Order: sequence, then C-alpha cells, then structure tokens
Amino acid sequence: MKNKPVITDIQGSFTLHNGVQMPYLGLGTYQSDNDQEVVDAIKGAIDIGYRHIDTAAAYKNEQGVGKGIKESGIDRKEIFVVSKVWNDDQGYESTLKAFDESLNRLGLEYLDLYLIHWPVTGKYKETWKALEYLYAQKKIRAIGVSNFLKHHLEDLMKDCTIVPMVNQMEFHPLLVQQNLVDFCNENSIQYESWSPFMQGKVFALHICNDLAKKHRKSVAQIILRWNLQKGVIAIPKSVHIDRITSNADIFDFELSEEDINFLDSLENGQRSGPDPDNFNF
Repeated sequence: MKNKPVITDIQGSFTLHNGVQMPYLGLGTYQSDNDQEVVDAIKGAIDIGYRHIDTAAAYKNEQGVGKGIKESGIDRKEIFVVSKVWNDDQGYESTLKAFDESLNRLGLEYLDLYLIHWPVTGKYKETWKALEYLYAQKKIRAIGVSNFLKHHLEDLMKDCTIVPMVNQMEFHPLLVQQNLVDFCNENSIQYESWSPFMQGKVFALHICNDLAKKHRKSVAQIILRWNLQKGVIAIPKSVHIDRITSNADIFDFELSEEDINFLDSLENGQRSGPDPDNFNF
C-alpha cells in the first residue's frame, strides 16, 4: 500500500516508479481553444506557480500550449508537460508518427509524460510498445495510460516490458473506483484524475457544502485537497485566472480521515464521461 502522501505546496510532486517527480497539481486544457485563450491560461498558471500542464492531440490546442510555455519565460526543464496519443493514431508506427507531430506542435524536444488516451481493443498493446521505444530513446521521461480499467491494465502488463507509470482516470466523489486505485497503488502506477468536478456537475449536488463550511474553503478546493490526500494527481481545467488561482489555494488546510471517508462513501459509479469498456470513438 501507498504511504501517506507528502503534500507541501503548489510545486510539490509525487515520485513515479522510475524516479521521475510529477507535480501533483496541474492545469488541464481540455476544451481550451488553441488561441490566445489557452496561451494566457498557461502563462497565468505558470506565473502563479503551476509546473504541470496536461494536453492531448485530441484537444487540438498543443500549439497554443507550447506557445504559452515558451512565452512564460520559465525554463522548460521546470515544467512537466503531458500529451496523449489519440485513438485513430494507435498502432506501433502510427503512434511514433503521432508523437512526432505532437512534439512539433508543442515546439518541444521531449515530453515529460505521454499517455495512451483510451484502451482501443486490439491496438493498445502495439501502441504501448511504441511508447516503450520512445521512452528508451529518451524522447519521453515517463509513459502511461488513460482510462484503463483493471482488466485493461492486467492485459497490458502480461506482455509489457515497462509497467505504466501513470493511469489517468475519471475520478470524483461519485466515481472513486477504490479497487482500481488500490490495484494501481499495489503496482506502483500513479493514479491521476481527470474531471475532478464531474465537468462542473459536482457543484450542483451540494454534497460537499458542509465540508466547505467546516474548512472555510470552496467545494472545488475540498475536492482537490481530497484528491491529493488520497495520493491522486489532479489536473483541474480552467481558462479563468481567478479559478486557476483558487484551485491552487489548497495548501493551508487538511482534511481529516473522517472527511476523506465521507467523500469516498459518496461513490455510486456515476460517470460524467464515457465508459472505458463501451466507447465508440
């Protein structure tokens, strides 16, 4: 089992199984436009202290993300940049090509983490071999997957040389999937959450209002702190500088074990995104 995570400040990190430090709070860029909107969001986040930026080929904003990183004036080595290979590009050769295209759009020489975006049946094993090759070539500092359930991971791990370093999953109080979190922890796969706020739906549920009052924090801050205290990396998405700032204001309080158990207990299997066992894109 995982030791209690050490949480310090906005630039703190969790250690992946290959020794790479991955900042535990990042900026998600899903649905951020590939124009000045995403450039300004990236620059603003980096200025506040964020050092982890998450994008994907499918988001069609890698160019803007790269521009924002470059214009931030912060040394590239200080920023942890993540992208993902899309479903249409899966397969060995096509993944290598897709990776080069992502790198070119970002204007970078390497990625800190590259993920398989979804477990495309019959393709994700060959795609993984391509990631292992890129990792061996030192084009990527860490490799991982996204939206892989336990059976996908078990299937991949039967044949892989390198166990994934990260699994990025939909994760929020209504979809904890503790068995999957435990499986990842037992296999030294860092768990990471996408859509920690259920694409905004969590704010209408009033499930965290009492905790927010108790700690004098926003519901968003309670949920992000819960992520981190469970050892889960969080990448809340926003292009609004006030929200990006507020999402990082989670280092001056701590949830009790009782608080965490309460949030865990809200699990009902409700997804706000597609089911990894039943997607058609």
